Amino acid sequence: MAGGDLSRLPAVNELLAIIENASPGIPHALARRAARAVLARARASIRDGGSPVEDIGRVAVEEASAMARTSLGPVINATGIVLHTAFGRAALSDSAAEAVSSAARGFCSLQWDWETGARGNRDSHVEGLICELTGAEAATVVNNNAGATLLALSALTAGREVVVSRGQLVEIGGSFRIPDVMKQSGAIMREVGCTNRTHLKDYASAIGPETAMLLRVHPSNYRIRGFSSEVPLEDLVALGAETGIPVMDDLGAGSLVDLSLFGLPPEPTIPMSIRAGAALVTSSGDKLIGGPQAGIIAGRRDLVSIIRKHPLARALRVCKLTLAALEATLKIFLEEPGYVRTNHPVYAMLAADPEVLDERVAGLIGMLRLPAVCTVSASSMDSFVGSGALPDSAIPSRGVVIDSPDCGALAAALRRCTPAVAGRLENGRLYLDLRTVLPGQLEILAVKVSGAAGELWA
Repeated sequence: MAGGDLSRLPAVNELLAIIENASPGIPHALARRAARAVLARARASIRDGGSPVEDIGRVAVEEASAMARTSLGPVINATGIVLHTAFGRAALSDSAAEAVSSAARGFCSLQWDWETGARGNRDSHVEGLICELTGAEAATVVNNNAGATLLALSALTAGREVVVSRGQLVEIGGSFRIPDVMKQSGAIMREVGCTNRTHLKDYASAIGPETAMLLRVHPSNYRIRGFSSEVPLEDLVALGAETGIPVMDDLGAGSLVDLSLFGLPPEPTIPMSIRAGAALVTSSGDKLIGGPQAGIIAGRRDLVSIIRKHPLARALRVCKLTLAALEATLKIFLEEPGYVRTNHPVYAMLAADPEVLDERVAGLIGMLRLPAVCTVSASSMDSFVGSGALPDSAIPSRGVVIDSPDCGALAAALRRCTPAVAGRLENGRLYLDLRTVLPGQLEILAVKVSGAAGELWA
């Protein structure tokens, strides 16, 4: 019987014809691969005693379509998390996206000196902007902030001691830890103080002939409260000047502007650290700067020069697409805060007016066409910056709450849409926060939610 079932399966070429007739835009090689994959699963199922596949042609078309789709598919972010690591963190500005597109389409002047025609320096595209925005003497860019910290420590402290507070030995995303990064760099970590309290005298007593650097790590992804204290950067810099030891400030999220201008609690900024006298400052490019994934190293010219010459600098360097996006993003910060708010998606989201969000909520509810078993209501909710920035600072937001027979099934169906839709499941209800839904996506969101609910409960 199994043999008979197998004999009734179509040939690869028959399935291939079905796929190419239903979806003529799918490349021939992918269509053939999908046909073979579906047939292999069908044969295995029948040999194991399973039933023959129903409508194998439809299954093959769906398989081919799935293979043809890019794995980096678009997502409508209705979670309320502005810098969502799973969704690529910062949504780039239009100018940054256009710069990436231009650089990607052909050749560009990545390392070409316009004036002389000789080989140039790829840092030149962003170094001047970083220095203008921060007050640093020099700057270089690598692949992310962990890479920036690793490179700076490797170039300047390998085999020597780096003094750091125990309260700042943070774990960043993916279980990577500052002590591990320091160990990889070849630096010898010298912990001082206690988890909750570190004093200037702790740093002073740890300085010796082998001390190469005093390191401050901003605990951007957690807070220590209660009986706690840490040494102000200015005091650490004064100690460094007195003893001839440079101070490096690892800011992590690394803002360029005062966040209080956008209704958020203030955070240390790169310009503040430079003004305080830090010899080097490292930060991410895709967090509070809101650009592509990158690690920025800014500070003294002599130290940056040494860092650039280290072998790891080439291993960690960024490509033309990153530099194009970062340059365009940095240029936005040359303007006034009002311009930043209007032209930078991250800051537009962070500073979104509640009244505008209420209007968008009303608009979404008006467009939704849900089955009778589902209900939708406007609701207040909390948004968050995300990616470890301002972890305990909720941003009052607005959105909709959907009740259905199975919101888990609805959320799963929305994840399978194109574009996918991501919300928050809380207490058996689906929350869609409109703070992080981009302009122009509201109607698409309504169509996807209505369609997914209709398929489940029509």
